[in-house]
Amino acid sequence: MKFKHPIQAPRLSGIVAGRDSVIAGRDSVIAGRDGVIAGRDGVIAGRDGVIAGRDSVIAGRDSVIAGRDSGVAGRIMRFSEREKTSVSIKNSQNGQFYPRRVCRAFTLIEVMVVVTLLALIVLALMSVFSSTQRAFRAAVTQTDVLEGSRAAMDLIAADLRGVTPSYAAYYSGAVNFFVTNNASYSQPLVQSLPGGNASRSNLLQEIFILNRQNTQWWGVGYAISFNSSGNLYSLYRLQAPLPPGTTDPTVIFNSPAFQNFFQNPANPANGGSHLLDGVVHLVVRAYDPNGVWIAPGYALYTNFLNEATLPFPLAGGEAGFVMYSNVVPAAVELEMGALEDQVRAHAEALPGGSAAQLQYLSQQAGAVHLFRQRVTIPNVDSTAYQ
Repeated sequence: MKFKHPIQAPRLSGIVAGRDSVIAGRDSVIAGRDGVIAGRDGVIAGRDGVIAGRDSVIAGRDSVIAGRDSGVAGRIMRFSEREKTSVSIKNSQNGQFYPRRVCRAFTLIEVMVVVTLLALIVLALMSVFSSTQRAFRAAVTQTDVLEGSRAAMDLIAADLRGVTPSYAAYYSGAVNFFVTNNASYSQPLVQSLPGGNASRSNLLQEIFILNRQNTQWWGVGYAISFNSSGNLYSLYRLQAPLPPGTTDPTVIFNSPAFQNFFQNPANPANGGSHLLDGVVHLVVRAYDPNGVWIAPGYALYTNFLNEATLPFPLAGGEAGFVMYSNVVPAAVELEMGALEDQVRAHAEALPGGSAAQLQYLSQQAGAVHLFRQRVTIPNVDSTAYQ
């Protein structure tokens, strides 16, 4: 309680009574349960009373809250959960009432609707994110396949450019260039092409190339293993003898190293180097200086006939040959097909060589990336084609 004259001691006098009694002071009265607490400038009522100030009145349950310049009046009314509680605001100057909405909490149904909408949005975002991730992984996988295949193509092309005539008699066993069906596995993989009844055959061939540097000779062989340690269509490379090589080219092609390698290129004991998995197609075509494909029915030249075997047919209408002495092709067309990693991994999960595995691969023509490169042979001897 504040005193108007704090230097003067208050003088209190009054009565203290029971439940309905009054405690009275000089400037106020404090009543009981239903009484009144009154100050100099106002009255504070009980349960249904009035709280009054100098410039305002605050009413109870059914009362009025009024200020000097404005008034707030209304009755608290109970509505159902869906109805809004409103309060009318009265302007003391013009006496008009203006409705005002009172904010309240969300209902359970509203919260559930919001949660459901948020869940749908999150699911949509997850679907988009998952699709983006799959596309990214597919792009990375495709990049790996393209890079690995191009590296293998470049390596084979470099070996082909180095093919050199041995100028040894054909009966001596010195082979310059040799192409035939892949010995370890040569079954063509026939794949259906989309949009019709057409199909394409993936062929597998093995290659031998004779190289020379100064007086040293060595051979390079390429072959494919269908199923090596669970990996499908693995491409292997063998170089023998190892550097510095040998001075006798007649002992290279018929050596046990190459004969064993072509029979089982995946056997580590045969010394082959693993290059790439998923090579379902490997074909080599030889051309003469006039750009004519050396195939069965080829019009042979005299020198060519004496120093090379006749081209013989291979699977899929391709041609094989063995070239001796001074005969090497003027150009070679190299074609390779590689499976995408995801398709190959799915096929490897199926039993090796089973009908289910071959059936699955036969439907994956769109997952085979084809590479083709024409390689010119700088060491060609034009006299062989006279």
